Amino acid sequence: MANTGTSEASTSSTITVPASQPMVALLGPADELLRVVERAFPDLDIHVRGNQITLTGAPSEAALAERLFAELVTVLRTGQGLTGDAVERSVRMLRDATEEQPAEVLTLSILSNRGKTIRPKTLGQKRYVDAIDRNTITFGIGPAGTGKTYLAVAKAVQALLGKQVTRIILTRPAVEAGERLGFLPGTLSEKIDPYLRPLYDSLQDMLDPATIPRLMTEGVIEVAPLAYMRGRTLNDAFIILDEAQNTSAEQMKMFLTRLGFGSRMVVTGDVTQVDLPSGTQSGLRVVQDILGDVGDVAFCRLSSQDVVRHRLVSDIVAAYERFDSQGGPATARHGAKGQDRRGPSRA
Repeated sequence: MANTGTSEASTSSTITVPASQPMVALLGPADELLRVVERAFPDLDIHVRGNQITLTGAPSEAALAERLFAELVTVLRTGQGLTGDAVERSVRMLRDATEEQPAEVLTLSILSNRGKTIRPKTLGQKRYVDAIDRNTITFGIGPAGTGKTYLAVAKAVQALLGKQVTRIILTRPAVEAGERLGFLPGTLSEKIDPYLRPLYDSLQDMLDPATIPRLMTEGVIEVAPLAYMRGRTLNDAFIILDEAQNTSAEQMKMFLTRLGFGSRMVVTGDVTQVDLPSGTQSGLRVVQDILGDVGDVAFCRLSSQDVVRHRLVSDIVAAYERFDSQGGPATARHGAKGQDRRGPSRA
C-alpha cells in the first residue's frame, strides 16, 4: 500500500512492505541493497522506517522506484534471495520499459541440482531460453560470459531428465589455436579433450559427477569434435554446437543437416572471436543471412549487458565493442585526420 502527497516539484510516496517480509532480505545486510537502489536513483530521497519506505523526488523517478521495490518483494516471495547484480538488472529492465517484468525474469528456474538453481539472470538470457523452448533450432550469438553455452547445456539436461529426448550431444570444432594437433603429444582423445573441457565442466555443474562417465559409456551423453557428426542422423537428441564461429560455411551446413526427428539444436558462438585460417569465412556469420527468414529457427543476440561473470568482464566486452565499432586497429593507429599518432621518426 502506498500513500502519496505531491507538490509542483516533487512527489512523496510511502510503500508499506508486508510484515511477513523481513526487511533485511529486501534491503540487504547493513543496507547493502538499499545502497544499490540509492545509487540507481541519485535524485531520489529514500527513507526507511520500520517496514515503510518513503520516496521523495521527481514523480517519474519515485514511481519507478516504487515499481522496483514491488518487483523485489515479488522475487523474495518465491523464496529466492536478492543480490546487488539482480537489483541493478531490475532497474535497467524497468528503465528500458521491457515487456517482461524483472520478477518474471529473475524467478524463472531451469534446473536445480545439489541445492543450486540454474536460471537466466538477464532479460537477454531469458529471451534466449524462451527461444530454445519455442524453436527447433536456436542460435545464441554473443560475447564471452553471457551464458550462451551454460544455459544451452542446462536446457539439454532439463530435456533429458524430463524425457523429452533420449540423449545429449555436445560438440565443438577442434580449431587449432596456434598449434597443430598432429604436433601435440598424446592420443587423439588426449589432444581433443582440452577443446571439449568447457562442455564437461558445464555438465558437472548440472549432474552428479559420478553418473556422467556411466551416461557417456551408455551413449546417453556424447561429447565429441564436430568432425564426428558427419554422415549421421541425430534423432531424439538435444544437440549443442559450441564455438560455432570457428566452423566453415560447409561445416555449419553439415551440422545443421544432421537434425533428425524429435531433436532440438542450439548453436552458440561469438562472431568477434573467429580463429579460422585467413580467408575462411565463418559459418556462423554466413548462416544468419541464409536462415534469417526460415521458420522454427531463432537467432538470439546477447550483448555486454548480458555478461554475468565479474562485472569488469562486462566493461571489457563493452570497450571492445566500442573499439570495433570505431574501425578497430586502423582507427587506433590513426587520428581523426588519418595522421599517424606515433611521434616523429628519429631516423
